[in-house]
Formats: sequence, C-alpha cells, structure tokens
Amino acid sequence: MALVHSDLPTLTLLSKGKVRDIYATSDPNSLLFVASDRISAYDVVLKNGIPQKGQLLTQISLFWFDKLAHIIPNHFITADIHSMPSEVREYEEQLEGRTMLVRKAQVLPLEAIVRGYLTGSAWSEYKKSGTVHGIPLPAGLVESQRLPEPLFTPSTKAEQGQHDENISPAQAATLIGDALYSKLSAAALSLYNAAAEYARSRGIILADTKFEFGLVPVGAEEQELILVDELLTPDSSRYWPLEGYEPGKSQPSFDKQYLRDWLVGAGFRKGLEGGPEGSPKGTGWLIDPNVVDGTRQRYQDVVTMLTKL
Repeated sequence: MALVHSDLPTLTLLSKGKVRDIYATSDPNSLLFVASDRISAYDVVLKNGIPQKGQLLTQISLFWFDKLAHIIPNHFITADIHSMPSEVREYEEQLEGRTMLVRKAQVLPLEAIVRGYLTGSAWSEYKKSGTVHGIPLPAGLVESQRLPEPLFTPSTKAEQGQHDENISPAQAATLIGDALYSKLSAAALSLYNAAAEYARSRGIILADTKFEFGLVPVGAEEQELILVDELLTPDSSRYWPLEGYEPGKSQPSFDKQYLRDWLVGAGFRKGLEGGPEGSPKGTGWLIDPNVVDGTRQRYQDVVTMLTKL
C-alpha cells in the first residue's frame, strides 16, 4: 500500500507539500522531513500514490547528499530513526526508510534549475524564440540536444497548486541579491556537472535537475548557503538512458515524464486540475494501476543503476 498521508498525531505538522510532510521536533534547530508516496504532475497532486516511492526518493537523496558534500554543505543530519528525538521513534514502522532529520534553514525563494540538454519547457521556448529563460542559444539546435554548456535557469518557487514561473538570471539576481545569486548559481552548476559526469558513467544521462538552497546562521551575524530539500531524485530531475540516446526527438525517461504522458493522454489540460471532465469537482486524478506499476519500476531502475556497487 502507498503511504499517501503521514499520520504523526503527537508531532506538529508545519507544512504539507506535493510529496513531503515537514514536522517540528523537540530540537528547535531541526525538522523532520517525511517523503510520502504522493506524486504530482503539472503541479497537480494525483489521488493515489506510488508504493515505496518515498523510500526510493529518500535513498537517492541520501546517496547524492553524501557524494556531493564536498561541493557545498547540505541540511542532512541523520536518517537513523534511533538517533532522532524520542517523539519520532514511536512512529518507526511508518517512517522507516522515508524520513530524514535535517537542519532548519531559511529557504531561498528560487527553484535553481540547471539544464544540460534542450528538452521540456526549454525546448518549447527555444522553438519560439531561440532562447531559454531569455538566454540566447545558437541557431539550429534540435530537441534533446546536449547544450554547449549547462545553463542555470532559475524559476520562482510557487505555493502548492500554483505554477512556478521561469525568470531570467537578471530577475533572479534582483530577487536575492547579486552576491548570493552568484554563489548559488556557481554551486548549482558545480553540483550538476559532478552529478552528470557520475550518472553518465552508470549509463544514465542527467538532462536537467532542480536544486533548492537555504541559509543557516554561522556565528552572530553571518549566514552560510547550504543545499536543502531533496537532491537529484526522479521527482526533481530528468533522467534518460544513455543507451539509445539520439538527439532530434524526445527520449525515454526514468522520471515523471511517463506519468505526465499518461495524464495528458487521459485528458488532462489546464482547467481540469481537479479531475477529469465531467467528474465531480475535486474528485482528482486517479492513476491507472498499470501506470502506477510502470512509474514505480522506473524509479526503482534509476535508483539501482545509480547506487548499485
């Protein structure tokens, strides 16, 4: 069974995102991140979940937090429930494998997207204007082509149910300040380059990904930039198999594109976020059982390929 909603009645729920539930703990400097089995597409949370998805997301985030810790500090403290505050341990059966204790941080209001290949919304914009997030690119590029250099393409961080908005680097710098923007964009590009190189060695193309950053206090007045949230999961990244990769067309994927394609095929379009046309308002979208199984297998495949010894 999929865990769609966590149930920790003695803990204070601070926020419920598309996938993660965040709880306060008795440690004022930490938070409990619980990865549910919920799944979203086009900023819509679907009605049923993907069994074991939360554990798979947590497993891959932990792998990347460890592997990339030399580039920038991150918010991870522990995934060992027995090392967490005592009030968490009573929910061990529910939380095992899907929770992390993390440092509390001031989350920056940017989705830090890095694109190494021309696909998704970047391809749509390029076809119209020859740009990606307003950044001019060479003429003649084709869908799924590797970009001359990875691009940092920020977007706003929307509330649940709202859509993120692509913005230019200049707008992002205005939003958080030039110095912080420079540090954040450099970190995002370094993280992408290191992860993409490793993924390629395991037979996987990391086409693009999204990072989130936050600030934590260091001493009385200074703040340190750290990596927060999930890291390089199939929810936040576009993974393609290296074998069979061919520019000029869309690629098979290990990520949520499979689910997105099914949702569009089932009739989803703007204005039908609450459910299929003709359904009672708020019914929601119920994923076909075969698509549930196919989605779970794609998540499992990419985790195995990246993390197996």
